[in-house]
Amino acid sequence: ILVNNAGLNVPRWAVDVTEDQWDRVLDTDLKGAFFVAQAVGKHMIARGQGGRIINITSIMGQVGFYYRAAYCSAKAGLANLTRVLAVEWSPHGINVNAVAPAFILTPLTAPMFEDAAFHDLVIDRTPLRRIGEPADVVGAVVFLASPAANMVTGHVLLVDGGWTAW
Repeated sequence: ILVNNAGLNVPRWAVDVTEDQWDRVLDTDLKGAFFVAQAVGKHMIARGQGGRIINITSIMGQVGFYYRAAYCSAKAGLANLTRVLAVEWSPHGINVNAVAPAFILTPLTAPMFEDAAFHDLVIDRTPLRRIGEPADVVGAVVFLASPAANMVTGHVLLVDGGWTAW
């Protein structure tokens, strides 16, 4: 089982994103995920016993959101890469899926929620009326890693409190 969970954002208006910032986000969020999956996928194929690859993308790969042009683009690419790898590697018994959380409260994201306006925007946009926690993502990952998901591949599982239901 591989869980690909690297990601970063360089928050900027699209007109202000530099090429270096763009490359940093895409290199981490998409390129890095691809090459880790490729290395592990080669091993899984050679071993001949199948496996599971779970990419952690984001709802920002499904919708647009301000201040996140590079991040949204990288996460959208990761969602589609998930589908491509599922198609290519399913003959080898490898299920490739993704989990796309909404905003999750972590030490890295906590400073964003100190801004009351941003906190309220996220709560107002989320039908479940709360910010996600890491434990909310765990169940989705465990499900996709388990035999309960034997017939699931190429899927992006949204863990977003209803954000994308709008």
